[in-house]
Amino acid sequence: MTESEGPREPPWRANLRRLLHHRLFLLGLALFLVVVLAAILAPWIAPLDPNKLAMRYKFQSPNANFLFGTDNFGRSLWSRVIWGARLSMFIGSAVVAINAVAGTAIGAAAGYFRKLDNALMRINDALMAFPAVLLAIGVTAILGPSVNDVIIALGIVYTPRTARIVRSSVIVLREMEYVQAAVAAGAGHWRILRRHILPNAMAPLIVQLSFLFAYAVLTEATLSFLGVGAVPPTPTWGNIMAEGRQYMTDAPWIIAIPGVALMITVLGLNLLGDGLRDVLDPRLRIQS
Repeated sequence: MTESEGPREPPWRANLRRLLHHRLFLLGLALFLVVVLAAILAPWIAPLDPNKLAMRYKFQSPNANFLFGTDNFGRSLWSRVIWGARLSMFIGSAVVAINAVAGTAIGAAAGYFRKLDNALMRINDALMAFPAVLLAIGVTAILGPSVNDVIIALGIVYTPRTARIVRSSVIVLREMEYVQAAVAAGAGHWRILRRHILPNAMAPLIVQLSFLFAYAVLTEATLSFLGVGAVPPTPTWGNIMAEGRQYMTDAPWIIAIPGVALMITVLGLNLLGDGLRDVLDPRLRIQS
């Protein structure tokens, strides 16, 4: 390296700089952070009990006292939507955590150990043959409608997709020269996976998990809307919309406001994922 070239910029810093110059990523991050902050600050910004009935205030349109109006039971829609965001963020985070662990483990085992590949991928293919929502409905029908069971169902639904992406990366990486050199030097399988393969497979995994968060939030809302998710009166966006669909003419805000909250969350996560993919995927990397 010559003096004129200067010190080489670390890859993580270069990626961070590209992300900070990626407008869609910043927009998605801002939208997502709004929802995350609302979820974290729910006890302070929405102190009213989201399940408290007040029939004398039912069907109040948005006003100074009820920012988002009230529903057919007089419950504050502001509180229900904010606490619904808290539950959506919890479910999305839990599903992402399950996929990050289980999907990575299955994908790494299938990609690295050739003898396990066929068996694991056939199970994956069988699960992926079902549409995500239908498989989630089937699993929740077996386990029962509750928040924990929804998380388990979504983990089962999306883990095969994450595993397939990790497997694809591991198959490529295991043939790289530095991995073959580690094998020739007598390094164990766990050491090779931990130090040489998995760190280099993180980029596509991170992108997948960002999109997965959006899928989990959207699918959870769908399950709740269909009545197989969290049990009412638990405030979830899907439950709120399900309860408000019969009042769309007289009180459209009951279904419109949680729908907008869901749209903002999914849009923010998809923009965030697109930005990560543009920066971390060398084929799509934006030149700054």
